[in-house]
Amino acid sequence: MLRFHFLWLLVFCSALNSSSARHAPFAMRISCGARQNIHSPPTNTLWFKDFAYTGGIPANATRPSFITPPLKTLRYFPLSEGPENCYIINRVPKGHYNVRIFFGLVTLTSFDHEPLFDISVEGTQIYSLKSGWSDHDDRAFAEALVFLRDGTVSICFHSTGHGDPAILSLEILQVDDKAYYFGQGWGEGLILRTATRLSCGNGKPKFDVDYSGDHWGGDRFWNPILSFGQNADQRRSTESSIKQASKAPNFYPEALYQTALVSTDSQPDLQYTMDVDPNRNYSIWLHFAEIDNTITGVGQRVFDILINGDIAFQGVDVVKMSGDRYTALVLNTTVAVNGRTLTVTLHPKGGSHAIINAIEVFEIIAVESKTLPEEVRALQVLKNSLDLPHRFGWNGDPCVPQQHPWSGADCQFDRTSHKWVIDGLGLDNQGLRGFLPNGISKLRHLQSINLSGNSIRGAIPSSLGTIASLEVLDLSYNFFNGSIPESLGQLTALRRLNLNGNTLSGRVPAALGGRLLHRASFKYVWAMDYL
Repeated sequence: MLRFHFLWLLVFCSALNSSSARHAPFAMRISCGARQNIHSPPTNTLWFKDFAYTGGIPANATRPSFITPPLKTLRYFPLSEGPENCYIINRVPKGHYNVRIFFGLVTLTSFDHEPLFDISVEGTQIYSLKSGWSDHDDRAFAEALVFLRDGTVSICFHSTGHGDPAILSLEILQVDDKAYYFGQGWGEGLILRTATRLSCGNGKPKFDVDYSGDHWGGDRFWNPILSFGQNADQRRSTESSIKQASKAPNFYPEALYQTALVSTDSQPDLQYTMDVDPNRNYSIWLHFAEIDNTITGVGQRVFDILINGDIAFQGVDVVKMSGDRYTALVLNTTVAVNGRTLTVTLHPKGGSHAIINAIEVFEIIAVESKTLPEEVRALQVLKNSLDLPHRFGWNGDPCVPQQHPWSGADCQFDRTSHKWVIDGLGLDNQGLRGFLPNGISKLRHLQSINLSGNSIRGAIPSSLGTIASLEVLDLSYNFFNGSIPESLGQLTALRRLNLNGNTLSGRVPAALGGRLLHRASFKYVWAMDYL
């Protein structure tokens, strides 16, 4: 198992880490489908109305879990509006964010009880809903730590044929730029998706706000776990204050460290096992504070920590490593998991017992390179000009996530710009209307255009002649009129041209006609209806 470790001791200078000296973090919460702003109890949290962010249909909501925000509406996205639908939120300051999406159930008997769909943030797929999600509190939402750098965030929902995506709420909560730093490889090229977050020895599910946590923590949800197994452990709790807890950059709530699980004589090992997706990398954060009053000093509790049977940390002495009793300690390690389970084992040494206060596990996801912005804009102009049917969608990024590219647009990765580009349009026989805009030339990497068998009107844009890479141009069986642009003669890579079935007039441009006579090996199709 490939692995590296990063020891995270939350011991910082108070002058550097005082959250009181910082401005409040940016927070945007949207109540999907709501027509006015809402303040939700019991914390009086502000949720903004859902206006002009996306398409879809507002509806009354059924909350699948009692941890779900107490909101009454949602927005769902029928397949008739396209397989990809996105919220595009502007004016988001540059920074590091906890992005959280709560799912909902439409309050109509005609709807699937539990829709299954995929979710992407900024073009990178972060989660796929699995059957049974509505029966588990910690599956009622997806959450990820993401860097946002261009003033916007796109959150997209991708249909998989198992019901219409239904979204109850969105949260975009700023966190520290160095939050969850884990050493080598960490940075803007990665997304950390929350796989699980557990508060050990605690009986109630809580968010950071319920712990009176610092707003810079991102209002994390902590799932309670009272035991790892029957007779496997004992609970410990304290009302004593915990030192070095709510410090930058992660700002953990102090109360998180006031409960714990401790192993027993009959079960000396503490062991937690969870299901994971195979062949992924995971960042694991383990939280400790010595709150057991039977432990009074260094050396009285020592244990090893194993991940899937391999030692990750050896000889852990919480009092020694944190500096005192009732003092927070956080250990972090990153592991590659090939199987479908991840097991954390705390193995005591020298007859002592193990202790743990909380566990966090994140899936590490590489950020997808996005499509060149000018090509995305050109496709949106084309979508509007051709009156593209709603079933195509064409929302979000055309090429990513790679699991859900746009129908009718072919993508290629450009190693020079390290961006995706559009190298083909295949929209033949799709009932398109409208006109072909000059802006199609902004798709400068196109090699093939097939718009045949539609009802496109107007002139053939002369700007097509500037797409130097174009090899195939099929505009047959439409309602194009006017003359053939002289500029098409500049397309030296063109090997197939089909313009028949239109009402074109005039002469064949000399440059184009000469190439037809002398370069017949290009196999042009030339059956135009001329007056």
